[in-house]
Amino acid sequence: MVPQARRDALTSKRLQSAMPRPELELLSPARDADIGIAAINHGADAVYIGGPSFGARDKAGNEVADIERLVRHAHRFHARIFVTVNTILRDDELEGARRLAWQLYEAGADALIIQDMGLLQLDLPPIQLHASTQTDIRTPEKARFLQDVGFSQMVLARELTLAQIQEVAAQVNEAVIEFFIHGALCVAYSGQCFISHAHTGRSANRGNCSQECRLPYTVTDSGGRIVAHDKHVLSLKDNNQSDNLAALVDAGVRSFKIEGRYKDMGYVKNVTAHYRQLFDALLEQRAGGSSGARVSRASSGRTRHFFTPDPDRNFNRGATDYFVNGRKTDIGAFDTPKHAGLPVGHVLRVAADHFELQADEGLTLGNGDALTWWDLQGELQGVPVNVARALGNDRWRIEPNAPLSELKDLRSGTPISRNRDMEWDRLLSRESAERRIPVALFWRDTPEGFELEIQDEEGHSATARCMHAHEPARDGARAAESLRAQLARVGGTIFEAGPITIEGSQPWFVPASLANSLRRDAIAALEASRDAALQRLPRAAPSEPPPAYPDDSLSYLANVYNSQAAAFYARHGVKVIDAAYESHEALDEASLMITRHCVRWSLSLCPKQAKGVTGVQGTVRAEPLTLIHGNDRLTLRFDCKPCEMHVVGKMRPNVLRQARREQAETPMQFYRSLQRSRP
Repeated sequence: MVPQARRDALTSKRLQSAMPRPELELLSPARDADIGIAAINHGADAVYIGGPSFGARDKAGNEVADIERLVRHAHRFHARIFVTVNTILRDDELEGARRLAWQLYEAGADALIIQDMGLLQLDLPPIQLHASTQTDIRTPEKARFLQDVGFSQMVLARELTLAQIQEVAAQVNEAVIEFFIHGALCVAYSGQCFISHAHTGRSANRGNCSQECRLPYTVTDSGGRIVAHDKHVLSLKDNNQSDNLAALVDAGVRSFKIEGRYKDMGYVKNVTAHYRQLFDALLEQRAGGSSGARVSRASSGRTRHFFTPDPDRNFNRGATDYFVNGRKTDIGAFDTPKHAGLPVGHVLRVAADHFELQADEGLTLGNGDALTWWDLQGELQGVPVNVARALGNDRWRIEPNAPLSELKDLRSGTPISRNRDMEWDRLLSRESAERRIPVALFWRDTPEGFELEIQDEEGHSATARCMHAHEPARDGARAAESLRAQLARVGGTIFEAGPITIEGSQPWFVPASLANSLRRDAIAALEASRDAALQRLPRAAPSEPPPAYPDDSLSYLANVYNSQAAAFYARHGVKVIDAAYESHEALDEASLMITRHCVRWSLSLCPKQAKGVTGVQGTVRAEPLTLIHGNDRLTLRFDCKPCEMHVVGKMRPNVLRQARREQAETPMQFYRSLQRSRP
């Protein structure tokens, strides 16, 4: 029998693990269910994924049956699945969104991520609601309001500093604070960008952004002088908060979100694994009593990765931690919005059909790799590799997939990088991680036979029993060793055998078939016990009486596109409610983007930077700048008090004409704030 002290220690450990501590949630993206399953296997505590419609990534939709398959896998590890229904909706789309919400609830989804407040007016299922990044949460007042109307989790604006996150967390005492920690950065405050719709008719708030921010622009000053020529001045580097995780935890963040519902399997595996390892190390430090908030993991199991994660090896535009530690000058990817890759060496010589490359020590190249370099005008060039042959001493003969005459400015001494590594891609295309839940096994004899109890590290347990005659073992030590070996064979399940305790009045002979049968039955019972213990996330009840919205008037920036959203805001004290930009009422010049990124600051032309500089102070003013791309001209206006930039412009006439044609062909119903009707 297990000594009483041992039993007490196990009970104490389970009680300690059950004591409520703030949970840290690693939230990964999924373009489809298979990528979502890989994210779970590589360590995600939760996954967000688009449904068949109404998601803010219109090309990343999934059928409800696929989401249900993902839910079943995630729930085995008590991980969660959040589904995006986060576009703004027309009145004629509300009923379809309501039906979809019920379908997702019945499929087992744990939460809906939404932007449109009109949904809160509908008969939704009792599913938890999370506020999308599109709701533009920058202030404690906005966050508190969203909590009080029924949101259980909310992702804050990416632009906030640690101090601002702390201010929000101090006002939000019930909802979970979520924050983006990795991936592409929208240059605008989320939900506050209308350039795509103004120029192409494709609405970012409807899930169809044309990414006008990644285009090259010529910047001119108020006198028409060129400040920057054909630079991607609205294109940002990618977000990477790897060095700030502990500070974000202490600021109040509990859900850490990776951007990337358009990203491929390799990206999701690699970046999820990278942050899983960082968070595991942080959890271990905090469990050991180091300074900072004590926290726990939000799901079950331990993940082993069969590769060394490195986010720099995925597509990226360079890394920035954006505004978390204050404003910086190097947040832009102004030279190119493409992935330049990692350095691999330099060109030794160029021949008629190949070139030779001196690689960095120990680095290998392969057929199918893609190499890049910068030409003399500062433009990124690239070419795939047809054949890479090792010449010895880290020298390589490269036969490119293009004539050498077409490879601009490729010459001796040119530094070379690689933005596609076929060996890395093949590594991540295979099984690259496993996730297991540690369990303790207790084998006992009973008056009628034997029983096996299995307990996981969270305290769930299950027992399987059988009737069998007790036959003394001829060799007690050998019998015990054989029994342990059979009980430890939990491969092929989600569990991993930990300590095995054999209790009995004496060593018995136990046939391998009997031990295997009890092990399988106990494992199945433990899975059933865990499944029964997993409860749906609760839906937060809105406060009564209805809390007042922080403002009493809303412009087109509030994205009110249906009458139910207007009714929601009216119920919460808003007096003036303008229609969304997509309603085509803001036809004059308007702010098509509001951003904390400042072109003047990035070009070292901000008056604040000139303060105190002899000969410069007073000569630099925050006058408007102009962006030019083709026939498009946008005005940059600088609001220096909140330190924000507005990109101002008008809707293209062809966008209005196209909208009129579409409404004539397919009548649509949406909210209008003006008396006269406009399509």
